[in-house]
Formats: sequence, structure tokens, C-alpha cells
Amino acid sequence: MADRTSPAPSVEPVLRDIALWTASLVRQFPELAEELAPGRRGPAPAPSPAARDEQIREERREALLLQQRHGLAVPGHGAAPIRLHVSDAIRDITDGVVELEEAVCARLALPRPPRAGVVDRLRRVVGLLDAIAAEPDLARHVRDEIRRMARRCARTLGDSETVVRVSGRCPWCDSVSLRAFPDRRAVLCVNPACVCVDEACGCQDDPAYRHLWPEPEWAELAAAAGSRTDEIRAAMDTAAAPTTAPAAAPTDAPAAAPTDDSEETSC
Repeated sequence: MADRTSPAPSVEPVLRDIALWTASLVRQFPELAEELAPGRRGPAPAPSPAARDEQIREERREALLLQQRHGLAVPGHGAAPIRLHVSDAIRDITDGVVELEEAVCARLALPRPPRAGVVDRLRRVVGLLDAIAAEPDLARHVRDEIRRMARRCARTLGDSETVVRVSGRCPWCDSVSLRAFPDRRAVLCVNPACVCVDEACGCQDDPAYRHLWPEPEWAELAAAAGSRTDEIRAAMDTAAAPTTAPAAAPTDAPAAAPTDDSEETSC
């Protein structure tokens, strides 16, 4: 039997990515329920009694379906219409998480997991990372699926992740494309053509993936890139500041470019 206690070094970046994307999805998925039926910003034309009754019935049907299938309650049944694109995202992510956990358990010869909410299922998957590490292809599949769902969740919420330029050159592609992503406390190379030499890294087989350096690797990155570790840490701290603060990107002339690149990697 394979030793599941010490993952191969080539799988460690994949496991790290799973943990990062899962944390993002766990944090943002509950917000979808709040976006499902947002309050009105101003008065709306009063519908006819028949139209209002039909709207209320439709809202109740949708709310009951979500409650039964996903354990999500729509916050208040008012006149605000349910956002169908948010509902679709909730269904897709919920079904995806259920299928992913069941596939992981089947691959690891574990009993079928009991029913639970999305957040609890994600935490259970993370709890199996030691076992998943012994199956590199399974680990990559888990990473790709959780990353896909985290991206959809973020797109649905309309989030745009803060991006701060980091000085120095990428050790892999030698371009000035290093960016700090404070929400993940990670540095990424946003050059679409950048590919590292680690066969387990997502940049090898996914054009939308960007090589990532988590906090434990900042000192090594700074030495290789010609930057400073304290600069990277300072860039990460800008997450707590308003986006209009001068320190957010003092020398970033092409401010729009990093944001466009980050769309492929934002949580």
C-alpha cells in the first residue's frame, strides 16, 4: 500500500493550490445566497395584482428548491426578483462539489460521504489531502475543479482582486510581470507565456494558470527576482487599505494590464 503520510514533492504545489482555492470558495460561496434576492435601490413600478401574485409564487418555488437542494435560504421574500444567474451559479457549484467529493471518496475506496452543505463538503475534501497526495492525477483533478468553481463564484459576485506590482523579474520568464495578490497572500507571474519547469504546476497544461509563490517562498523569490521580501510583504498589506490609496500602486503605469491578466487567476 502506498504511503499516504508524505506526499511527493511534485504534488505539493497542487495541494497548496487546492488549499488556496478551497479557502476562497469557502469564504465566498455563502455570499451568493445574499446576492440571490438583493434589496431594491429605489421605488419600482407597482405590478398588477395578478403579476405580483405570480411573482411571489415563483419566488417561493425558487426559494423552496434552493432550500431543499442546497440548504440555502433566500434572505427575505420581497418584491425583488431572484437573480437567475446567481441561482445558476449556486446550482453549478453545489452539484460540482457534491460530485467532486463523491468521486474523491470512490477513488480512495472510502464510503460514500453523508449529505452536507457545500462548505462542510469542501472542508471534508481538504481533510483528505494526505490521502489525495498519493494520487497525483486525482490531486490535479481536485485542484482544477475547485479552481473552476471558485472562479465562477468570484465572477458571479463581481469581485475583482487587488493587484500590486512587485519589482524585479520573474525567475522563469525574465519579464517584469510579478504581481502581489493580497487576498491570497501570494505572488504570481501574470505573463501568459510564462511556464515553469515544475511538471506538477498548473501553468504546464492550463493557459489560464499562473505560476504562484506562497508566503513561505517569498524570500527565495526575492533573491531570484532581484526584489526584496519586505517589499512583497508591504504589497500584501495594501489589501487592508482603500483601493484609491496612493500606496496601492505608486509606479504601476499600465494599471489596467495587471487587472486584465488577473481575471484568469482571481479567486
